[in-house]
Amino acid sequence: MDWGMESRMARIIRPPARRGVMLAVDHGYFMGPTRSLERPSETIGPLVEHCDSLMLTRGVLRTSVPASSAVPVVLRVSGGSSIVGADLSDEAITTGMAEAVRLNASAVAMSIFVGAAHEHQTLVSLGRLVDEAEAVGMPVLAVTAVGKELEKRDARYLSLACRIAAELGAHMVKTYHCEGFERVVESCPVPIIVAGGPKVPEREALELVRSSVDAGAAGVDMGRNIWQSDR
Repeated sequence: MDWGMESRMARIIRPPARRGVMLAVDHGYFMGPTRSLERPSETIGPLVEHCDSLMLTRGVLRTSVPASSAVPVVLRVSGGSSIVGADLSDEAITTGMAEAVRLNASAVAMSIFVGAAHEHQTLVSLGRLVDEAEAVGMPVLAVTAVGKELEKRDARYLSLACRIAAELGAHMVKTYHCEGFERVVESCPVPIIVAGGPKVPEREALELVRSSVDAGAAGVDMGRNIWQSDR
């Protein structure tokens, strides 16, 4: 791993513990103005000091995060579908690597949809993104998306999706916690970040974080379970 890549990775998964807390605020790229994220700057402002990095789109970065902010950015670079469209898996790269470098991103992120109609499209896009990212020392976070099929979140499926992402060159993988999560971690040779998913009771969210880290996750990427909380 070259110096630039290693330096950027360390901003996301922080030494010496090699753990990280990512705040996810990229939901609008396919969900629109989600509850409690209608005005991104108002949501991000009070929370940014409590996270290690932000996952967001270039539009929200430009309009809602001060350029003086020191928080590392994981830039969402895929999109092209919406919650009201026919197929959430119909994604492609929407933000180029030169733009990610201009925006001083610490990593780029895209979704893959293993087993979905557009599986091939998203996996090939991941491989190409890794090629472009390696050329400039930019880590790639592959997100194992399941669209509206939440029942896919079991150890067998997630192990498959995470391993494929790693095999194609992703430097980190974001996936879901599940029963038998240790199997997912053990079969993936790169760090795993656990997604928060839909809003659940606060204690359940905290237990998810603890269980994930105990099983070997390098960190969590929480969104709705933070900014939709009543506290």
